[in-house]
Amino acid sequence: MERALKIRKPAWARRLRSGLLAENLTVTLCAAGLMGLLGALATVVFREVLGWAQLLLGGGEIPHGMVSLARGLDPWQRFLMPAVGGAIAGIVLQSAARWLPRRGAADYMEAISIGRGVIGFRQTVARSLSSIFSIGSGASIGREGPMVQLAAMCSSLTGRYLVLPPRHLRLLVACGATAGITAAYNAPIAGAIFISEIVYGVISSATLVPLAVASVVANIVTRQVLHYDAVFHMPHFEFVSGWEVFNYLGLGVIAGLAAPQFLRFLDVSRAAFRRLPFPLWGRMAAGGLVVGALSVLNPAVWGNGYSVVNSMLHTQWAWQAVAAILLLKTLATAASVGSGALGGVFTPTLFVGAALGALYGTALHGVFPAGSLSAESSYAIVGMGALLAATTHAPLMSVLMIFEMTLSYEVMLPLMLACMTGFVIAQRIRPESVYAKSLARNRIASYAIAKHRGREKHE
Repeated sequence: MERALKIRKPAWARRLRSGLLAENLTVTLCAAGLMGLLGALATVVFREVLGWAQLLLGGGEIPHGMVSLARGLDPWQRFLMPAVGGAIAGIVLQSAARWLPRRGAADYMEAISIGRGVIGFRQTVARSLSSIFSIGSGASIGREGPMVQLAAMCSSLTGRYLVLPPRHLRLLVACGATAGITAAYNAPIAGAIFISEIVYGVISSATLVPLAVASVVANIVTRQVLHYDAVFHMPHFEFVSGWEVFNYLGLGVIAGLAAPQFLRFLDVSRAAFRRLPFPLWGRMAAGGLVVGALSVLNPAVWGNGYSVVNSMLHTQWAWQAVAAILLLKTLATAASVGSGALGGVFTPTLFVGAALGALYGTALHGVFPAGSLSAESSYAIVGMGALLAATTHAPLMSVLMIFEMTLSYEVMLPLMLACMTGFVIAQRIRPESVYAKSLARNRIASYAIAKHRGREKHE
């Protein structure tokens, strides 16, 4: 049957397989644009399904984010709902691992770094469904991870249908992942740099140009056609004096010292949950119980924290309130990530960075006279970028991400200094980034595959 299908392949498919069309730059850029479109639509589908889940949980009213949903529930409901959602999400993952054979890479980083660029459709759908139950029930994780995975999977399916060779298929998957990141944050430049700087580990025109095309198309779809707004509504950035740059240098130092501890705390949480004598669904339910207990104290620990960060950026918070939500949110994120819930830590990192920056700015305002410093929100903005650079070890991407969010050139000077400082200090304390383990596994597997192929060729 497979042989008969191969015989009936049209001439254009055979030319694609031989690489004649794939080597054409125009065709490559057109394919990258198509991946941007498909990737953006995939993220839209995930957002809509997640919105319907929140609609059902909200009792018929569409909530303004997970924090709004949590505040509308009784304390006992806030306590139990994350545990129930975590248990269902764990059952989905266990069932998928048992009944669905693995085909292709488990995540998009693995598909781009090694192998043939193949991402399994059924496994990705199962993982996305699991993440919807986790995120929709209040887990303290971001939705960008599943969104990027879905976007990359659509690109993988398209490339496999076109019978592209592995090298070009991996590039299409990278374009899809770029589209997913761009659609998640409305940051087209940072989306392309993210894949180049973190996944590829090098920025070259051969990969950056197609990634940029996919990013632009995805951004046009999400912002113009589908009317999606920015994730964070940034206030005007204030930069009172050139001498204040030294204050932002201090913020970079704090971010560089805090980032390794934050990542180490997540590792400790993962190890602690793995030691529990429960199956996966039981561990994820236990993580949900921790989040539920914390939400009884403060409902703001639910979800990715978009609304809380926006509130910190636009309203005056007491430093005690910022410190409390920082502690509770860090514990909730560690419980969600450690228990095995599928989602991203990108957005929780921005949350922690904003809270650290706000606390730092409040402390400076208590020391220096009024009017001589920027507002606390300015320090919160730079704190987001500094901690992001310190955890991802991608300072260029972090600078561009915050710049695209603020659309303010004034933020560039303090942001660059804080991001570079945080990156250098964090790398010295902890050489591994938040993505280091995944990338390390991929590079080890890539070396093994290359060695095996070389042995076969020699034989």
